[in-house]
Amino acid sequence: MILKIQRPHAPLKGHIRLSGSKSISNRVLAIRELCGESFDIQGLAEANDTHLMQSLLASGEEVLDAGPAGTTFRFLTALLSLRAGTQVLTGSERMKQRPVGVLVEALRTLGADIEYLEKEGYPPLRIGPPVNMGRTVELSISAGTSSQYISALLLIAPALPQGLVLHLEGAIVSRPYIEMTLRLMQYFGVEHTWEGQTIRVAAQRYAARPFRVEADWSAASYYYAMAALAPEADLTLEGLFADSLQGDAVLTDMMRHFGVQTTFLENAVHLKKEAGAVASPVFEWDFIQCPDLAQTLAVVCGGLGVHGVFSGLETLRIKETDRIAALKTELGKTGVLLHELPRRMAKRSDKQFYLVEGQCAFAEMPVFDTYEDHRMAMAFAPLGILSPVAVREPGVVNKSYPAFWEDITTLGFDCQSLTNT
Repeated sequence: MILKIQRPHAPLKGHIRLSGSKSISNRVLAIRELCGESFDIQGLAEANDTHLMQSLLASGEEVLDAGPAGTTFRFLTALLSLRAGTQVLTGSERMKQRPVGVLVEALRTLGADIEYLEKEGYPPLRIGPPVNMGRTVELSISAGTSSQYISALLLIAPALPQGLVLHLEGAIVSRPYIEMTLRLMQYFGVEHTWEGQTIRVAAQRYAARPFRVEADWSAASYYYAMAALAPEADLTLEGLFADSLQGDAVLTDMMRHFGVQTTFLENAVHLKKEAGAVASPVFEWDFIQCPDLAQTLAVVCGGLGVHGVFSGLETLRIKETDRIAALKTELGKTGVLLHELPRRMAKRSDKQFYLVEGQCAFAEMPVFDTYEDHRMAMAFAPLGILSPVAVREPGVVNKSYPAFWEDITTLGFDCQSLTNT
């Protein structure tokens, strides 16, 4: 299916109620599973990944299929290591191409019984009963690996017989997601210490408490992009907190470069862009702590002709797709270049820089491929403010934001299905 997206280049006004954060929702569901006592969770994400997490945790089946849900797969790998019996955890064909070896080896060190059923280091997995879990209390893991591996280990740490001492080796990637996990654990009564590169969590019990999930700042980024691309904007996004657990809340600072100002209200944010606001000619950002915003900001830079200097994109190649390659291809359809800067030309040789150059041109309507990646569809949709655009397989947004297309129509977007060619 192909969806055509367009909107008059007119002021953007409206009110959007965002769904709960998938990152927070899946962590709280994992904590509730480990708590041993149910508690109420308000505002759970409507994302397919979260529904899948709920259903798999409640399932008594021997074979559990996480589909394309990376967070769900990684958290379940750790959770199932503590569950009685034997389960098989599998996923989609793309999931079978996403490495999980770092997490599996860490869990094996702790005593987990896990074996690969196909390719070494990749799903699917057979996970046996926790006969030896907790035989080791100290563990080292690369801090440059996916923060989801580290969060998965931390979530089960208080349930281990002796707790866990986790040593992070090297530069820490996506630190806000680790901090999110620890802050949620603390909310539910689990204490920790984090000194230098070492996190210590003693054996203890989670305490059941009601919880309200904050809306998703990653989803908010697409509305910030619309505000940046519109000639002026007056938009309210409901469900976001000033004291956020999410690293993507840094979006408020990023978007000042594009003339979008943020005011925090009670459980909401107000976006304002004045008519005539001019974006900074150069936007430079290190995305190491907020990689899920990179696609959105690359498209905004291309749409406005802003010279983008991006770094901290190391984890993007192992997401739902190789997001760097996908961005390069799809931005190229509008004449915008994304290219890797040789390290010898970079300001710092220890960092990899990428440049976004040029301004989107629309000689004909571009049809953007989505690569089974929800963020590709939603990152490119705001360009419909500048000119009609189209995306293939728009249903991919169900992974994190099923109501996206319906919601943007309330802001004046016209979304029409075309014949798939």
